[in-house]
Amino acid sequence: FFYFYAGICSALKLTVPTHTIHGIEGQPLHLTVDYNFNATASEIQIIWLFEKSQSDPKYLLGSVNQRVVPDLEYQHKFTLIPPNASLKINPLHISDEGNYIVKVNVRGNGTIAASQKIQVAVDVPVTKPTVHTEPSSGVVEYVGNITLKCTVDRGTRVAYQWMKNGKRLHAGPNYTFS
Repeated sequence: FFYFYAGICSALKLTVPTHTIHGIEGQPLHLTVDYNFNATASEIQIIWLFEKSQSDPKYLLGSVNQRVVPDLEYQHKFTLIPPNASLKINPLHISDEGNYIVKVNVRGNGTIAASQKIQVAVDVPVTKPTVHTEPSSGVVEYVGNITLKCTVDRGTRVAYQWMKNGKRLHAGPNYTFS
């Protein structure tokens, strides 16, 4: 994992993963966030927002001094466990793909703040493939052709690979792919 440190003031460090986090549809996903500061704090506020492209960020939940205040619309889906700033999404849906913004405010002798974005991609597991043959009997004598068509009902980032006797098939005089 690679991490990025940032803060408006050097007294507050907010640590988040810098790569896209991939989650699986229907499963829980944890967005790990750590923060530390070298100041005396009377209040620590954590805020989580969610944004899709071309839309305003939506408030998900927040906390002040470990008291969590959820948006009532999302209170059963998102969990914050203070004092950590990490977010749990459960269950994950396709509509949860986007950017999650975490902001930490620390008030003591003045206020210090830092915020970061975490990009989330949601993967849908590929269903079992179905193969159809034309002609449907699958029997071709002498010079006839047969067409094999493979489909899946659901799945993200699907890649197809045809094999014969455990070896990859390549396009040539006997095989064409489309």
